[in-house]
Amino acid sequence: MNSAPVTSLYVHVPFCAQKCSYCAFYSEASSGELIQRYVLALVRELELVADQVRPQTIFFGGGTPSILNLRQWELILETLRRLGLGGAGEWTVECNPATVSLDKARLLRAGGVNRISMGVQSLDEQLLDRLGRVHSREMVFKSFDILRQAGFDNLNVDLMFAIPGQTMEIWRATLAEALALGSEHLSSYEVIYEEDTPLYERLHAKEFDVDENLACDMYEELVARSAAAGFHQYEIANFARDPETAQRPPTPVTGTAVVDRIPGRACRHNVNYWRGGEYFGLGPSAAGYVGGARTKNWSNTEMYCARLEKGERAVETTEVLAPLARAAETAAFGLRMNVGWGRQEFRERTGWDLRPEWSADIAQLTARGWAREDADRFQLTPAGLRFADSAAEMFLR
Repeated sequence: MNSAPVTSLYVHVPFCAQKCSYCAFYSEASSGELIQRYVLALVRELELVADQVRPQTIFFGGGTPSILNLRQWELILETLRRLGLGGAGEWTVECNPATVSLDKARLLRAGGVNRISMGVQSLDEQLLDRLGRVHSREMVFKSFDILRQAGFDNLNVDLMFAIPGQTMEIWRATLAEALALGSEHLSSYEVIYEEDTPLYERLHAKEFDVDENLACDMYEELVARSAAAGFHQYEIANFARDPETAQRPPTPVTGTAVVDRIPGRACRHNVNYWRGGEYFGLGPSAAGYVGGARTKNWSNTEMYCARLEKGERAVETTEVLAPLARAAETAAFGLRMNVGWGRQEFRERTGWDLRPEWSADIAQLTARGWAREDADRFQLTPAGLRFADSAAEMFLR
């Protein structure tokens, strides 16, 4: 284990009001007794790792973290204060618009949370129902106003596109309304059909077809509209405002334009993932990477609680990657970002050079028009970002 404390902390809250039709993350319908047991187990897990972490970023994801009640949040916030883990420069909590109240928002803000990621997904009532979301479009606008009233000045809006039945007209309307909210950050993901989800089963039952051309057009619309609204794309699906360039709205990145900086309102916690940084993962199913070892907690809330109640970490698996394999993984994840990799930065982070280890892959991506390189930097082009998963596979072989 490294002697320097880890500076990023992820906490998984596995409870939801109901499971969404597309969701493959570990989550389950909420149960009052189990939630309380989970919170007590989480407190114990925080105590076990407290001497190894000094968070600069904290991220509570789910599931639906905002489903926890006021007393449960009070206990978690007090535990973090007691252990000296509060006060992170960026502290994000994911919220469902149906579970935001002014009291809860004020409690979180007073406790040190300074960034909220709101799972909107769509502003079309029929599509929300198709996705299995429990909130309405009106709840989105109400919750956004509540969060502003509580003092949050760093809000992310999460959207999905290529939803079955979603037309370009509906997507444009959703984008227009979402951008008009004036959030500091926007995340938008294409629907993925994961096995063992209702949406996957409906696809294979031929209830609808996937239109890849429409999905590509929707992505291009997303990039263009977000840029026109003052957002800078810094990762395939993530867009942030940048106070330094607030006076001159950005234009869409085209051709092989170089992007060599990350906007000020980018999610620092996620940037740490994409740059190969260390992080602790707490809660059922949470993954972590510390001291060269990748860990994963049990994807079973009752088992997670039982292990912590015995005073043990709830780690199911531990994997130590060989140095070159870890470098390849870091390269692959980093290419999701518009800045790609500066050669010196990659060498400092991994101990390896992009060349000669991946020379053939770099040449192939460049020849396709998916990437560009110069003496200092290798990065995907706007066209290549659309196929970043394929590019990543080349580096991971």
